[in-house]
Amino acid sequence: MEDSKTVVFSDVGEKHQSLNDRIYKALREAIFRGDYKPGERLTEPGLAKLFGVSRNPIREVLRKLQSEGIVEIPPRKSARVAVYTVEEIEEIIELRAELEGLSAQFAAGRLTDETIELFQKLLDDGQKAAKKKDIGKLRQYNDEFHSLLSRSGKNRFLVDYISTLRERTLWLFEKVKGDRSIESWNEHIAVLEAIIASDKKLAALLNARHVRKIGDEVLKVINEDKAKA
Repeated sequence: MEDSKTVVFSDVGEKHQSLNDRIYKALREAIFRGDYKPGERLTEPGLAKLFGVSRNPIREVLRKLQSEGIVEIPPRKSARVAVYTVEEIEEIIELRAELEGLSAQFAAGRLTDETIELFQKLLDDGQKAAKKKDIGKLRQYNDEFHSLLSRSGKNRFLVDYISTLRERTLWLFEKVKGDRSIESWNEHIAVLEAIIASDKKLAALLNARHVRKIGDEVLKVINEDKAKA
């Protein structure tokens, strides 16, 4: 229950953030850490008491988490941490891999002098961070990689689809993101080099393979968690 988790939220966030943003960040991170398990109820009264706020900001935060696929809100019932079957997760990974591959293909085929410069800068910055094993910077550059890739493909509909899918599955890929930042960046290097070389087929293949590889690791973690339960 929420009452047993008060220590988790002892520092909800920085003062410059809005109240809703601080609650959203803290609750989201708590779910990613596993403080709340799949299927566990997230009651508005319990969370309001935990954060010392009214139910209105809690309701808004839960709706935002619902839009990201992190929380489910059944009709006339309390919210709960989202539950996905292994089959659904496999389908999510399959779709994201195909879309990310297409994104890389478009980016490689629609290069401009400006995007080449941006890709090269990202490649150089990421390599410096990798040498220093700066995990914080690498996570930032890994996120920038996907964002720049989407924009460079110049297909607004694909950008929207990928953005929505990423938001709804961020919690899923977070399960292994921190443990493989350097490995992910090395995979991104290969994709970036293919894009800069305008090799559409190779860029698509490598980026789709990258997502599938992370997906395999996610499924491994999920199956291990199930075995422990």
